[in-house]
Amino acid sequence: MSLYQLTAKELHEKLHRKECSATEITESVFGRIDACEERVGAYVTLDRENALAAAEAVDKKIAAGEEIGPLAGIPVAVKDNICTKDVLTTCSSRMLYNFKPPYNATVVERLLGADFVMTGKANMDEFAMGSSCETSYFKKTRNPHDLSRVPGGSSGGSAAAVAAGEAVLSLGSDTGGSIRQPASLCGVIGLKPTYGSVSRYGLVAFASSLDQIGPFGRCVEDVAALYGAICGKDPMDATTARRDYPDFTAALRGEVKGLRIGIPKEYFGPGVDPQVKETVHAALRELEGAGAVLKEISLPGTDYALSAYYIISSAEASSNLARFDGVKYGYRAEEYDGLTDMYEKTRSQGFGDEVKRRIMLGTFVLSSGYYDAYYNKAKLFQKSLRAEFAAAFEDCDLIATPASPTTAFKLGENIGDPLKMYAADVCTIAVNIAGLPGLSLPCGAVQGLPVGMQFIGPRFSEERLFDAAYAFQTIRGGKLCDIPNL
Repeated sequence: MSLYQLTAKELHEKLHRKECSATEITESVFGRIDACEERVGAYVTLDRENALAAAEAVDKKIAAGEEIGPLAGIPVAVKDNICTKDVLTTCSSRMLYNFKPPYNATVVERLLGADFVMTGKANMDEFAMGSSCETSYFKKTRNPHDLSRVPGGSSGGSAAAVAAGEAVLSLGSDTGGSIRQPASLCGVIGLKPTYGSVSRYGLVAFASSLDQIGPFGRCVEDVAALYGAICGKDPMDATTARRDYPDFTAALRGEVKGLRIGIPKEYFGPGVDPQVKETVHAALRELEGAGAVLKEISLPGTDYALSAYYIISSAEASSNLARFDGVKYGYRAEEYDGLTDMYEKTRSQGFGDEVKRRIMLGTFVLSSGYYDAYYNKAKLFQKSLRAEFAAAFEDCDLIATPASPTTAFKLGENIGDPLKMYAADVCTIAVNIAGLPGLSLPCGAVQGLPVGMQFIGPRFSEERLFDAAYAFQTIRGGKLCDIPNL
């Protein structure tokens, strides 16, 4: 078995026993990238030189007898909307085609402190707006399980890189499902953390009250380790919570006996593929067989979550993306007549159709005469949805749903229908609105395409989600994710 096929946990054990070097691990991953990146298209930018230098530094520590952490020497892909000093951070947009940040995002600084190896910047939907990784200005990423299909989005490149073996771990961002939906479609594990548990400093903002950075991996232990490395209070982000976080990997017990799992009927209704529903139900019956208690519950607010999400997120996007005007950095139109014309042409040429669509929608719902009718009502709904989830968690320990209503759809199939594309996030959006943690893990397949099951917990219950996922992984023989042949 090649090194790129191993999990971070397995690679750490090999490094500890000196059965391989960090340099060999990195070279194995880049060998895999060389072999299949042209077909998958997971990356916008590769950083081979710096990656090998980082791996060599880890090897020197090992040779000197120094202890190394669980992520030392592990190749990690970073989504292209997370700032990396002196490395292109484009948000997969023409608007930032040449932007090299002068600083690192907090999550990158924390991983540098853990001696990780950054392979490069993963492709994404432009400014994280999309559910298929087809709105990128640079390329379309393909699903490693079927190259004719989408990997999901917006963190499609991050999910595809891990699924294809082009990275051992990766970071994505999740505003309405952008980690969990591509994790489901690509057959890997993805966590959207509790809002406020991971710093957003250095994350190019889409919707500030919904965005959250999170990890992808091929086993629960890896995802738990990566989350543990990036979570915590950050003085650069006032929305981060001041609290103690456990050692998430050490806390894994895999015990579900007596665990009360809520099954909301709204997530298994019309719009969700019947085969996806049955696959998730079958997985839940396996947990029930291990001692979990399944309870049918109702979350009626789910029916309004999609509408509220696109009002709130588009309003915040309209505000956040106002900074991209051609003055300070990034793309600027070559020909214009005066300042106002420069603004108009730069934004018209620099943004793609989906980004412009959401800016216009956001500007409309924030405008005089419509603010109360749309944005204010959406924010009131947000409060009621949080209360609805809180009430549900009085009777259950976590909630289980499909992570995506369908398996991966064909490239080009939905890109011309925005409403159909928006519906791809119907199972995940409510979690962001309520600020809760959600984890997607593979639970089966339909016609060879992965199906993901989503666990949702109360705020700061990541430990509980990891433990339930670890139990399911144990039931399945300790392995949930396979790297497909490409």
